[in-house]
Amino acid sequence: MSQLPRIGIVLGSTREGRFADRPAEWLMNLAKARTDATFELVDLRDYPMPFFDEPRSPMIVPPKNEVALRWGRKVAELDAFIFVTPEYNHSISAVLKNALDYAYNEFNRKPATFVAYGNTGGARAVEQLRLILAELQVASLKHAVHIGYTEFFGMLMHGKTFADFPHLEQSAARMFDDLMWWTRTLRAGRAA
Repeated sequence: MSQLPRIGIVLGSTREGRFADRPAEWLMNLAKARTDATFELVDLRDYPMPFFDEPRSPMIVPPKNEVALRWGRKVAELDAFIFVTPEYNHSISAVLKNALDYAYNEFNRKPATFVAYGNTGGARAVEQLRLILAELQVASLKHAVHIGYTEFFGMLMHGKTFADFPHLEQSAARMFDDLMWWTRTLRAGRAA
């Protein structure tokens, strides 16, 4: 277990022109300063799975779809997750929910946190995501980054950047530190 933990930054939107690329790039730049883990982008665009229509739950039987199996292998090799999620209609995107439905054991006993955006900083999406992750036996963490209305529309419509909102970087630092504690702890527990 001497290898550094692997953290996946999961982009929870596949829409053309999505905002998710901005916070994902920002997170990767912040992650470069850390020496306690390796970070990688996990883009759901690279896993174009059909709507879940498997005869049995992946908790019992692996999916038949080859892309879903590749997705499961990626999830299995990660030790923790940062979900970059928009808020759609008080919830998460359909593509993110679908991806979560295609895996089960690969998520078990790993931590996750969130970078969310939207009208209420994506808070309602995060709350929905927490409920789904609880069923997957994922420890969802308290500390997250919420890109609220002012920041979101400032970046989307008025040329602002993350540098214009230093409080977001402070939230991210706390989020990363919390995630690393849980990642180390649950990784040791899974290995025991």
